[in-house]
Amino acid sequence: MQTSPDRHEYPAHWEADVVLRDGGTARIRPITADDADRLVSFYEQVSDESKYYRFFAPYPRLSAKDVHRFTHHDFVDRVGLAATVGGEFIATVRYDRVGADGMPASGPSDEAEVAFLVQDAHQGRGVASALLEHIAAVARERGIRRFTAEVLPGNTKMIKVFTDAGYTQKRSFEDGVVHLEFGIEPTDRSLAVQRAREQRAEARSVRRLLAPGSVAVVGVGRTHGGVGRGILDNIRDAGFTGRLHAVNRAFGEDLKEIDGVPAHRSVRDIDGPVDLAVVAVPAEHVPEVVAECGEHGVQGLVVISAGYAESGPEGRERQRALVRHARTYGMRLVGPNAFGIVNTSPEVRLNASLAPEMPRPGRIGMFAQSGAIGIALLSRLHRRGGGVTGVTGVSTFVSSGNRADVSGNDVLQYWYDDPDTDVALMYLETIGNPRKFTRLARRTAAAKPLVVVQGSGSAPQGHTVRATRLPHATVSALLRQAGVIRVDTITELVDTGLLLARQPLPPGPRVAILGNSESLGVLTYDRCLAEGLRPQPPRDLTTAASAEDFRAALSRALADDTADAVVVTAIPAVGEGAAQDAALAEALRSAAAAVPGKPVLVVHVELGGLAEALSAAASTGPQAGAAQAEAAPAPVEPAPEGPAPVHPSATPPPTAAPPSPTAPAPAEATPSRTAPPPAEGPGACSRLIPAYPAAERAVRALAEAVRYGQWRRDAADPGKVPEYDDIDEKGAAALINGLLARGQGFTLGTEETCELLGRYGIHVRRALPAPTPDAAAEAARALGYPVALKATAPHLRHRADLGGVRLDLADEEQLRRAYAELTELFGQPEELRPVVQPMAPRGVDTVVRAVIDPAAGAVLSFGLAGAASQLLDDMAHRLVPVTDREATSMIRSIRTAPLLFGWRGSAPVDTPALEELLLRVSRLVHDHPEVVAVTLEPVVVAPRGVSVLGAAVRLAPAPARDDLGPRTLPLY
Repeated sequence: MQTSPDRHEYPAHWEADVVLRDGGTARIRPITADDADRLVSFYEQVSDESKYYRFFAPYPRLSAKDVHRFTHHDFVDRVGLAATVGGEFIATVRYDRVGADGMPASGPSDEAEVAFLVQDAHQGRGVASALLEHIAAVARERGIRRFTAEVLPGNTKMIKVFTDAGYTQKRSFEDGVVHLEFGIEPTDRSLAVQRAREQRAEARSVRRLLAPGSVAVVGVGRTHGGVGRGILDNIRDAGFTGRLHAVNRAFGEDLKEIDGVPAHRSVRDIDGPVDLAVVAVPAEHVPEVVAECGEHGVQGLVVISAGYAESGPEGRERQRALVRHARTYGMRLVGPNAFGIVNTSPEVRLNASLAPEMPRPGRIGMFAQSGAIGIALLSRLHRRGGGVTGVTGVSTFVSSGNRADVSGNDVLQYWYDDPDTDVALMYLETIGNPRKFTRLARRTAAAKPLVVVQGSGSAPQGHTVRATRLPHATVSALLRQAGVIRVDTITELVDTGLLLARQPLPPGPRVAILGNSESLGVLTYDRCLAEGLRPQPPRDLTTAASAEDFRAALSRALADDTADAVVVTAIPAVGEGAAQDAALAEALRSAAAAVPGKPVLVVHVELGGLAEALSAAASTGPQAGAAQAEAAPAPVEPAPEGPAPVHPSATPPPTAAPPSPTAPAPAEATPSRTAPPPAEGPGACSRLIPAYPAAERAVRALAEAVRYGQWRRDAADPGKVPEYDDIDEKGAAALINGLLARGQGFTLGTEETCELLGRYGIHVRRALPAPTPDAAAEAARALGYPVALKATAPHLRHRADLGGVRLDLADEEQLRRAYAELTELFGQPEELRPVVQPMAPRGVDTVVRAVIDPAAGAVLSFGLAGAASQLLDDMAHRLVPVTDREATSMIRSIRTAPLLFGWRGSAPVDTPALEELLLRVSRLVHDHPEVVAVTLEPVVVAPRGVSVLGAAVRLAPAPARDDLGPRTLPLY
């Protein structure tokens, strides 16, 4: 938190919105003198028992002196915070700084007594836990490091709040009172507790939106055609299992229902609770609707209405006011400008979206920031008979629109332990909190696949996100490090999700290829090589192959211990019909079912019947009869952006085209699957075989699955951050503090840079300035020959290709000749800034960088030095702190890594020494966030050891770490 310049100034930066344990929200803010009436009203609603626990005696009402004391604070030694809902207090917490004798004190005392009071109606919602996090952060800002509390033994709820917080505490019992004392600096355990609470609360808040017991659609027209009426129809037609209400203030007094749905003029008129309100009224009327919903106790909002941040500055302010208004009442909000939400669970069946048809149920969760992409996805997903995963469709769908409140992070929290979701697909135009997203993505990816299409980094109108200085490619690399399957297009998003939804992860990169087309097999083989897989030579079954031949070949390939996955290629034979397609699908399905541990993919060309049969083979939905199904397979239409989700028990939508026995499948046919009838429940893993219309699509999806499988195995043993005995952390801290006393942000000089890096065992080869030929000769004598002469001017620095470096100068004559050449080529010494440096052992030139990004955190980067690597952006990136295993993988992940390992007969270099250097730089920026940038260039990696020839370090006050502070909701 920031430090207020005036100890008595109202600290507005302490205000925060938080999500409580039950998924509702509350506002936390400092208590001021204006809150006297609120405090009295709050206290009157607290039970006598709670008052007794707070004051250790019967205390029926607050005196005027009490009210003054509890509302007048100096915001330094005496601080009070309140949790509010609807503008009214539901809980309070305060601390008073005390001295060693337990009496009121001021600085430098670092101890304070803390006390809570929570309204009985709100106990058990996690309010006290959230207040403890925030009052502890406030206290740390004011120089307090330790809290004490006295609690009656019978007040077990409050004792549990303290003991469960994760702080190291001491407990004693004296005079019938439990005395607690604990430090309030964040610890690994307290952070783990805080993040576990965050996950449960945010997941519950999304669950309240997706699984409401009752829904009100506000803005329903009396005739068909409007947005509100369309959403009402969609909810009703989907078979929503809860109560549904239509609301429009223009309804007449005598209008009781709309198409069988109860009609009301206001949400206030609804008899009974409303869990979710879908708002489809003009933006200028939304505040009135929000107030009605809040007063009625509505838990969440989906705001379809447009006219907010996407429309310009005025709309942006309107959007901020909307979020503040909704949170005032404890409501979470999807939107505004949202497409809607969908939950296909049979217990819910909610289609509160603009999608006219309910997607078929399945086990894929989908999130899209863009309404246009959401429309495209859902329309294609619904139209596909074979669907995105054959019979596996969508579990939940959220289109967040302007993402003013509920974001992809919240939905990730929900999907993490959602038993109905096996694979998560996300289309993200922007990432509002990259640091949090990577943390949540890493945890989610360890449990279930997370596939992401990420926008280019430029925020669309309506998306207010914190700025990041990291290039788009760097952010993508960090997402991959967190286990995210990062793809480039919606087609790849669906193709990859298709494979992961029901096929097992491949145990390795070895791929068997078989089929009845030699050319298609070769094409698949080439694509495997291009994606870094290890394909076996394709096995050609010839065009005469029967379904039994395919079954036998696939069985042998799956039984082969040298193959980790199998790609089957198939082209139609002349004269073959739907019956042969169905037979082939059954043959592949039976072979795959016999060996469930390896993935199987099909690449088919113009086999409309096969694509449909692969899906139908798994279907448990009503069929018109086996013979009819074989004779009349449904057509498969193009899906350039991906296929659609279906469910085994779902019948075709009413708008689907009738089956056509003659309709062929275009080349862009939708992926589909085959499997035996799927078992019920989330643990069922029926073998649904994905079919792709092009080899490159199948192989790309397989390659992503291979990389993800390897990440899962590596994540099981992430390595450790090593300790080094020669690191002087305290000495470095003292040096940094002394340097920062000079100013707020600057680049260190050469001597200071070498001294700071030396504290972490990073030694820079000494370089002496050479403003004249005589000075160069004197420097060379001091350093010892052979030496290098380098120009360090900005336009020549690190550009050996421009000729600004002379190496292996063995004596003074060669040095003076080289000096004359440089000045003749590039200008006067004052322009060149030449230096003399002792020669380093020959090796490979590399570059190591670290930077603290305000949005993503500290990032370590590595690559080979030189223009070629810069041009190709051949750099590896990892979030700090880096473990030993990550340092090893980092070096090997760049495309030019073979140059480090003896490429074309050259001597392999000392990569363990390079790994150690990376780890030391990582430790430096992790231990000292004031080190906001480090550049080591070039770093010469020789067969034995590394030499750092150039270094630059920038210091600045440590950026705020919102991930270490109390839980808060962002305000976009």
